[in-house]
Amino acid sequence: MEFNRQLLVNALKEEYKHQDLPFSLHIFNTVSSTNQTLWQLIDQGEKSGCVVIATEQTAGRGQWGRQWQSSTGGVYLSMAIAPKLEATSSYQLTLASAWGITAQLRKCGIPVGIKWPNDLVLDGRKLGGILTETKVNKGQITQAIIGVGINWANQVPETGINLQLWQNSQNCQIIQHLERLTSQVLLGIKSGIECLQVEGINILLSNYLDVLTNIGDQVYVNNLLGTVVGVTQEGNLRLRMTTDDAKAAVTPEISCQPGTISLGYRQASV
Repeated sequence: MEFNRQLLVNALKEEYKHQDLPFSLHIFNTVSSTNQTLWQLIDQGEKSGCVVIATEQTAGRGQWGRQWQSSTGGVYLSMAIAPKLEATSSYQLTLASAWGITAQLRKCGIPVGIKWPNDLVLDGRKLGGILTETKVNKGQITQAIIGVGINWANQVPETGINLQLWQNSQNCQIIQHLERLTSQVLLGIKSGIECLQVEGINILLSNYLDVLTNIGDQVYVNNLLGTVVGVTQEGNLRLRMTTDDAKAAVTPEISCQPGTISLGYRQASV
């Protein structure tokens, strides 16, 4: 499947009309990783707004070093940004990107949600994911890359879903081609980061929680049952824990960092 640059440019121009596109587009057939390729371009002088798109990744990565299956037919891209954030706030970039892409796809009529912390879900199954990488100097993020993978027409595992099959099941064709989906992802990342930078983390986090699918889910932590009640500004999951103390005035609450617990996916029923 060959990526059509002109279709992508045309889709983006529908948004930007007569303005110059705020993206520098670099399109490849196959790369090991779009994030890795973009870091190389940044080392060669590329700036914020540089985008790497590939039809296939041979060594795609997810969060915490997990392999991301990146066969032909999906959206695989990375965007460079230059956020003014402290290193301790790096996870806000992931929250912003996840919300921005979700909101953009919802505008199109696709009921996407977010599974904490960085998965895009549709009908309870994984549609895509986000991998944020940063460079830090003196406690400040000097450069960041937002990597995104979205299932379009590629094969997916039992816990996954691709958008083309979902559209067929709904007898609709909201997004006609891979390049239009790519444009929506780019617009989503940009709008999410702009929300964080202009409106601030409190507004961004409120938006994120509005589309988070895990509110009310129950999970065990150290053999104690907790209920998901929210997410902190640092991206940690807030859990209200059960207690056997009937006299307790306040139900205890804890927070868990990304990667320390898994909320999991249910297998698709046949």
